[in-house]
Amino acid sequence: MIGALGDIHGDFASVRRILQQHPEVRHWLCVGDVADAEGRYDGFDAPVHSIKGNNENFDLIASGDLPANLHFIPNGTVQTIAGLRIAGLGGTFAPTMYEMPAVALPHPKKGTAKATELADRRRHFVKEEVEACKALTAVDILLTHEAPRPFRVKGNDAGKTPINEILASLKPRLHLFGHHHRLVESEVAGVRSVCLDVVANSHLLVDVATLGYHVVLR
Repeated sequence: MIGALGDIHGDFASVRRILQQHPEVRHWLCVGDVADAEGRYDGFDAPVHSIKGNNENFDLIASGDLPANLHFIPNGTVQTIAGLRIAGLGGTFAPTMYEMPAVALPHPKKGTAKATELADRRRHFVKEEVEACKALTAVDILLTHEAPRPFRVKGNDAGKTPINEILASLKPRLHLFGHHHRLVESEVAGVRSVCLDVVANSHLLVDVATLGYHVVLR
């Protein structure tokens, strides 16, 4: 069994409660936005493997000096966790940043470590990372922060086409995403796709063999 968490946004108390509730689960996945509003992180009692959200302390992530059991999956890479191949594309889509190399994303020196610092464009993903995802093979679970299309929010489609492109190319066995703070289950390009709610409301338990999942409500 592996666990899956939605956006945390500094609600480390809920994460600790969930981990204590499921001591049999040895690895957890997260779809991003882990830091609190001041860019702080807590350690955990079990490994939590997350992609980046758009609200993170990107300087701290880059340094690798993170609390115990918190691990970030770089965009466009795959890692083997609990015997599963997990791929990640964190961050949000910005048309003005999309063609830029990831290393060139602007991030002027900040006066604070606030996770919501808008000047830090490392909160976005770029085309080269999308292409890297599409080139991966035999992916079991794809984690993204953004939604695929269509994803309706107040009547508008908040989904992003690059996520659909990755799903169509990779055909992962399961797709998990966050950002929208609600639980939505759907199928996109023949792939089961689940938007996870914030950790205070629910989380998933996923069978490693079948990737069937169970929603656990608070």
